[in-house]
Amino acid sequence: MPPHEEVRTPPTDPRPAIRAYHPTDRDAVADICVRTAHNGGDSRALCPDPRLMPSIFAEPYCRFDPDLAFVLDDGAGRAVGYVVGTADTERFVKDFRRTWIPRLADRYPEPTAPPRTFSEEMIGLLHRPERMLVPGLAAYPAHLHIDLLPPWQGRGHGRRLMHTLLNALHAQGVPAVHLGMVTVNTAARAFYDRLGFHEIPVADPGPLTYLGRATTTD
Repeated sequence: MPPHEEVRTPPTDPRPAIRAYHPTDRDAVADICVRTAHNGGDSRALCPDPRLMPSIFAEPYCRFDPDLAFVLDDGAGRAVGYVVGTADTERFVKDFRRTWIPRLADRYPEPTAPPRTFSEEMIGLLHRPERMLVPGLAAYPAHLHIDLLPPWQGRGHGRRLMHTLLNALHAQGVPAVHLGMVTVNTAARAFYDRLGFHEIPVADPGPLTYLGRATTTD
C-alpha cells in the first residue's frame, strides 16, 4: 500500500428512523398523504389537486399539534411515513373552524350543491370539521392519522410510529385515542387489530369504522 494512502471504512447504509416532524417535511408528508388517501391507495386519479387531501388529513395536525407529529425518515432525510394526531379532538375542531378554514376558503370555497366528484366530496369534509365530534367517543379524546408509502409497509415501521404517538399522548395525560377508518380498507383494519385497537360502536357511522385503544403501551 502506498505510504500516504488512507484506509477508509466503507460508509454504513442509512437506517430508517422515527423523528419529530419538521416544517421541511411538509411536501413529503403531503405526497405520502396523497399516495395513500384513497382507501389506503393512491388518490391522484380521483383528486388531481395535490394540496387538497393533505389540507384535511395531515397539515392541520402538524400546525396545531406539532409535538404529536412524527415521521419515518428513510435514513437520508426524506419522510416516507408519518403519524399525526391531536390530544383533544374538541379543541382541534374549534381551531380548525376558527383559523384553518379561513386560510383555505379562497382556494376551496364552501360547496353550495351536493358533491358530484371525489374532490367536491373532500372539500365538503374540509368545511365540516364538526363531523369529527362523534357521540360515543368522549372516552377517547385524542385521534390520529397514520400513513406509510407502500414500500415501507409491512416492515414494523407502522407499529413503531404508532407506539411513538401513543407514548407522546400518554405523557400528556391523554387516556385513550380513536381513529376513523374506511370500512372497506381491510388491510388497515388488520393492522389496527394487531396493534390492540378495538371497534367502538357509534350511531350512524356511515362508511367509517371507529376504533380506539388506551395510550399505554406496556
